[in-house]
Amino acid sequence: MSELPFALQLSLRLLAAGLLGAAIGYERELRSKGAGLRTHVLVSLGAALFMIISQYGFEGAARFDAARVAAGVVGGLGFLGGGIIMKNKHVSGLTTAAGLWVTGAIGLAAGSGLYLMGALCTALVLISLEALHFHSIKVGDREVKAVLVSEDRAALASAVRGLGGQVADFTLMRTESKYKVELQLRVQKSESVLQLLERLEQIPDVQLESLE
Repeated sequence: MSELPFALQLSLRLLAAGLLGAAIGYERELRSKGAGLRTHVLVSLGAALFMIISQYGFEGAARFDAARVAAGVVGGLGFLGGGIIMKNKHVSGLTTAAGLWVTGAIGLAAGSGLYLMGALCTALVLISLEALHFHSIKVGDREVKAVLVSEDRAALASAVRGLGGQVADFTLMRTESKYKVELQLRVQKSESVLQLLERLEQIPDVQLESLE
């Protein structure tokens, strides 16, 4: 194989990794997730380049093993995903972390020249993220973060008590003229965001500052 076609082949692997990672990142961007288009593209490109280096960067060495690089990528993405999940001391972002993890695998596939496997995995990831999002089971609980503010500390305390068992955790702070409480709430999946918004806005003497 001549040098030019070989270089083009490796460039095609990087391009495929970037495009496949971008497809997943674009879906995450539409959902306003912390790890979006650029993050997924970078993860996929990095994984692909590591695989190419492992395959062709050490050919003159006495011993080289591409499997070690794949294992290193998996471990490194595990640490990255762990940081996303434990952000702000709350367990969240599991889907985002898993998306980055599988994007790394897609990058390794593209870097190895397994285009069909990478494209198929990308399609399956998008189906699981997008299609299943509209058909998620509306039973059980989900966690949301709400910030309530009031000039009356007692009103905030009453609001927290009124929410009862839905309060998983909370932090009370005081600004210059108001009190603020950050709440981690467990709410039923059957309750829409608009319904929850209306319920929180109806708490007397308390204003809803944000809801995530």
